[in-house]
Amino acid sequence: MPEHHDPVPPFKLRQPAHPEEADDSIADHALTEDEREQVEETQPPRALVLHESIRRQGEEELARPSMALAWSALAAGLSMGFSLLARALLRSHLDDVPGGFLIENLGYTLGFVIVILGRQQLFTENTMTAVLPLLSSPRLAVLGRLLRLWLVVLAGNLLGVAIFAGLLAHTGMVDAGLRPSLQAICEEVMKNTPGQMFGKGIFSGWLIATMIWMVPAAPRLKLPIIVMMTYLIAIGGFTHVVVGSCEVLYLVWQGQLDLSSYALEFALPTLAGNVVGGSFIFALISHVQVRSEHGREGDG
Repeated sequence: MPEHHDPVPPFKLRQPAHPEEADDSIADHALTEDEREQVEETQPPRALVLHESIRRQGEEELARPSMALAWSALAAGLSMGFSLLARALLRSHLDDVPGGFLIENLGYTLGFVIVILGRQQLFTENTMTAVLPLLSSPRLAVLGRLLRLWLVVLAGNLLGVAIFAGLLAHTGMVDAGLRPSLQAICEEVMKNTPGQMFGKGIFSGWLIATMIWMVPAAPRLKLPIIVMMTYLIAIGGFTHVVVGSCEVLYLVWQGQLDLSSYALEFALPTLAGNVVGGSFIFALISHVQVRSEHGREGDG
């Protein structure tokens, strides 16, 4: 009599809890080891990686000697004057040209390109990276180093743009035909009220901080990122304490504005806006985002 065998139960695949789990598993098994490495290389860096990269840059900036910071900041201030000069040169050749405003403001990006690619010290750029070490380790010693960095860099930048504006106003380094364009650009800045200087300064600081965050994620696109973000500042009419100081101090050198008006109506509200937008809003939000992600990983 033949033995009786229980029927073999049909083979069943485990059903994943989420449909995407099955797709990831199948794709992962189908890839070779080299292909898996290629996938990893093409993944964008996580926010935590970007945060750490920028934090380390900030630590390096905080550790630099004051004299080195001062000379680099002075060079940056002089370089930023080319944002005003390039914009004026383009405007002088774009009278009645359709879209001339959009072309002219490409000149605004030149100073930023020189300073950032040249690794010079610019307030709202290098100084914003130094906020992350303070947020990561909030100690009085770190705060003191941050304030030292801010004061030295800002003073050097403003001295540099003041010298550049003086050269434009009182030397023959530019043709007389360029002066109407310079004058018009500089007068446009002072049409803003102090409240508008502050509000537009927030957007400017935020965009610069966004640029700092984006560059480590796409280092090969550094130049286009710099141009794109600073061009947006230009066409938006947002205020930047260093570039705007070159424009307003040109009016001071011309005797059309006094230093108290420069400080109270432009410099102080714009500086406050840049710091709020770049440091307190963007840096704080980015830091909290990363800390939250890191906290979830620690719990897991």
